Amino acid sequence: MSKKNLAVLAAASAALLLTACDATNIKMGDEGAKTVATGGAAGEATSGANSALEKCASPLGTVSLVENQDAGWYTILRNEYKLPPTANLLRLLIQQSNCFVVVERGAAGMKAMGRERQLQDSGEMRKGSNYGKGQMVASDYAMSPEIIFSEGDTGGMGAALGGLIPGTGGRLAGAVAGASKTREASTMLTLVDNRSGVQVAASEGSASKTDIGGLGSLFGSTAGGNIGGYQNTPQGKIIAAAFMDAYNQMVRALRNYKAQSVQGQGLGGGGRLGVDGGVAPGQTSAPGSAPKSKKK
Repeated sequence: MSKKNLAVLAAASAALLLTACDATNIKMGDEGAKTVATGGAAGEATSGANSALEKCASPLGTVSLVENQDAGWYTILRNEYKLPPTANLLRLLIQQSNCFVVVERGAAGMKAMGRERQLQDSGEMRKGSNYGKGQMVASDYAMSPEIIFSEGDTGGMGAALGGLIPGTGGRLAGAVAGASKTREASTMLTLVDNRSGVQVAASEGSASKTDIGGLGSLFGSTAGGNIGGYQNTPQGKIIAAAFMDAYNQMVRALRNYKAQSVQGQGLGGGGRLGVDGGVAPGQTSAPGSAPKSKKK
């Protein structure tokens, strides 16, 4: 073996040894393990928040997270993707944005608060614990998340590329595209006023990521190995990005919020759409018809 080959082999062995040593170390705060929801929040203070998150100068009110745990998307989230409730993710984004103050209404949190009050009522808590009535903060709004669809592999480029490029090049292109994966997710958020039951805002969000897989195996280990790192990226990261996109869309709309109003009797007073040609309450004529002329 030539000296040049020996040098290359020695360098490769050293690199492999360093990689093996590095693999034994825990990387706290590793960027590769994060979602778009990063850092922390304490009151209105934040640390390490994603710079792409929309923010507010001051809160618009209090909000609670309401998840429909009987929905099909929630079952898939929990059973197939093994992900925690979306409320955990949204709590962080909402507090970091400073657009709302989050109040606890989840089953586990409410149970914990109830337990402390039971201990207070039993007389077991020390004097001054102050768990009396009238301290819970009302939830002005309820935010409900929903995953419209989430797909872990929407590539399908292998056969198409292989057919477009003839010969060996086509087979290589097909191999690369066939190993590629596109992860996609589409989400929605709705915001409802808890006092009136009126929906005040709704938004959608989406995210996708394509992994160009297989290049390392085509060119061999000396090319730097497989660069398809996103093949191991959990679908949860794409779902998190889609929810952050939906939340950003909602905040942008809320900055220009203007309450809807109904002419005549106002909200819930009968509306302006008459039934069977009739006239709705508070209206002098059916919608779209000419107003009745007054008798002289």
